[in-house]
Amino acid sequence: AFDKTVAKDKSLAVGFFQRGFVHLQLEMFEEALSDYILAFSHLRQNPFIDYKQLGLRHILYAWEVLYSTAAAQCRLQQWQEARATLEKAVVWRPEGRTAILDLALERVQDRLFLEPMQVPPGEFFRPRKKEVEQLDSKDFLGKPKVISSIIPNDEYIGFEPLRPQKQGFYEPRADALR
Repeated sequence: AFDKTVAKDKSLAVGFFQRGFVHLQLEMFEEALSDYILAFSHLRQNPFIDYKQLGLRHILYAWEVLYSTAAAQCRLQQWQEARATLEKAVVWRPEGRTAILDLALERVQDRLFLEPMQVPPGEFFRPRKKEVEQLDSKDFLGKPKVISSIIPNDEYIGFEPLRPQKQGFYEPRADALR
């Protein structure tokens, strides 16, 4: 499902973030690392993206993506890269609240795995009701109709204004009136 989602919206950072979490659970560590890197790049230097407007009650923070990137690097035994990533996450953490990152740095120093961040379980994209109500199908073209000509020998196909005008062509013959 996440593959289909990110195929439809290649810049959906939270889609890559969630797919990275699934890849970690499936022990596909390189794919998870790739997804986390893509998620961080799709944040476009923003400290967070608020997805509430799209119907997901979650804010994706850059430091969370970096923390999860470090978790994937730990699983790949890339301890130095994980430490550098966590130090980068400290810069992105808002208001200097870095207790969780300090603990993570200690775990990486001791070569212990990190548990990745995730979107809270049970959170789904749910558009607001007023937006969904507007999705009712509307018939702008009307119902198709078959129209036939009452003019005998009329073989023209097209719109009336485009028909070539011929002298006497539209006058019905005497035998057609019977």
